Formats: sequence, C-alpha cells, structure tokens
Amino acid sequence: MIVAHSPVCPICEDTLRPQIFNQPSTITAVASGAVLISFSSIFVKLSQVGPGASGFYRMLFGTLALVLTAVALGQRPRGDRISGLWAALAGLVFAADLTVWHRSILSIGPGLATVLANFQVFVMIGAGSLFLREQITHRTLASVILALFGLFMLVGPGWNQLTDQWRTGVSLGLATALFYAVYILLLRRLQANRDNAGQIWNMAQVAAWTALFMGLEVLLSDETFLIPNSDSLWCLVAYGVLCQALGWLLISRSLPRVTLSVAGITILLQPALAFIWDILFFARPTSLLDLIGATITLTAIYIGVTRQKMETDSG
Repeated sequence: MIVAHSPVCPICEDTLRPQIFNQPSTITAVASGAVLISFSSIFVKLSQVGPGASGFYRMLFGTLALVLTAVALGQRPRGDRISGLWAALAGLVFAADLTVWHRSILSIGPGLATVLANFQVFVMIGAGSLFLREQITHRTLASVILALFGLFMLVGPGWNQLTDQWRTGVSLGLATALFYAVYILLLRRLQANRDNAGQIWNMAQVAAWTALFMGLEVLLSDETFLIPNSDSLWCLVAYGVLCQALGWLLISRSLPRVTLSVAGITILLQPALAFIWDILFFARPTSLLDLIGATITLTAIYIGVTRQKMETDSG
C-alpha cells in the first residue's frame, strides 16, 4: 500500500489528505478507460474527416455527453475559478496532443502512432521522480534503452529509404507522448479533492475548451467542418461518447488515487490493443520484425514501471 508523498510541483500537487493508493477498483477503472480509448485511432481513420475536424467533433460530442450525464444525475456546475483555469490549460494541452497525434495516425497508421504516443510512460516516471520522490533504478533505465531498441525495430530499418511523410509521422507520434503525459498530470491535479459531480463537470469543461481550440485549428487550416455521411457522423459520435466522455472520465476520476507509475503502465493497454485493432480491422502489413519490436517496446515499458511500483511499495 502506498501513501502520497508531499509534492512540490503545482501540476503534480495533490491537495488530498494522505490516502491509500493503487486499490484494485481504481486500477480497474483506469484499465477500463484505456480499453475504450484504444478504439480512438480506429474512429479517427473511419471518420472520413480531417484531423482537426475529427478532434473537434470528438470533444464536441464528448462535452454534450458529459453535460447530459451531469444534468440527468441532477448535478449542477460550480463556479470554481481555479478548476476552470486548470481545465482550460488541460484543454489547450490536449488540443495540441490531438493535433499532432491525428496527423501521426494519417502518416503511419493508428497502431504505431498510438504505440509512440504512449512513450508518455517515461515522462510520467520522470515527473514521479522529480516531484513525487519516486525512485528511478538502474533496471528502469535499462528498460528505457530496451524500449528504444524495440522502437528502432519498428521504425528504424531502412529509415533513410522511408518517405518524408513516414519520418514526420514518427516524430509527431513522439511529440504526442510529451503532450499526452502533461495532459494526464493536469487531469490528476484537476480531479484532486473533487466529488463525483465536480469530476464530471471538470471533464465537461476540459472537453469544451479542447473543442474550442480544435475548432480554431479547423478555421485556420484548409479543413472543413462538413461531415460527409451518416456513417461518418456515427463514428464521430462514438468517438466522442465512448473514447472521450466515458473513457477519460473513468481514467480521470481514478488518477488522484493511483501513482504515476501505475497510471502509466495501466494506460499502456491502449497502444497494445490499438496495435491489434490496426491489424484486425485494417489488415496492417505486419512483419515478424514489427511484432518483435512492438513486443519488446511494450514489455520493456511494462518492466520499467512495474519495477517502479514494486520499489515504491517496499519503500
């Protein structure tokens, strides 16, 4: 059992009193949210709209679903200026995350783009070490090197022969990892010391701010808000309701009660499943080297964060 440390980073800060972390119910909630979010890249690819528009509609439909849920439960929004500022910042960071991630998906496919985005786990470990005094061991550093080797097996061979679009997609996927980690940290801070009603409205605010920023991106680009057909509409509705509203609500409500390492490893269900969906639904060409590289990468990440958890538990 883990008791919260006294943090010094305003993003990582918990205003909660010391409490028991990493209970099975909270980890199950994070895992369930990660499973739902694993379908995100599939909906993006099927939506038939541009990357900015898909992000806008994800957040728009997600906002509507969260607001309707709160109203149906008889919950009213609360005028908390501090929470509003954290929600706006989280919305800005998540808009940046979706912007680069959607473009990565279009360049290299949903499976690999999601694997790269989930190198967020190492940013999370670093934040835990710097601000929450979680220990980083030699074994953890070794797992980082092994994970990078697995990444090289996925994207390294023939790098110079790959197209500029492919190389750009890989770079965008890694940039997504940084935005993704910061977003998770902001959600953790936002949802601390909030009851169920406050948490739902907080996520509705985050989604609304993100929709605003994504909408501005569409207006400033060559994209359009046009939804081409009913199939596209239903994909976008599912994207917003399942992946954003339900998936991220499950995760965000549990983040203040799990350590950063455990949150990182549990969310890794997302890339593992997304890679499988890419193969099953889109017949992604997959060589033995790809499978070995993906396995090494995800296994190395798993080893790194579970080792962190074990040593935190014993400390």
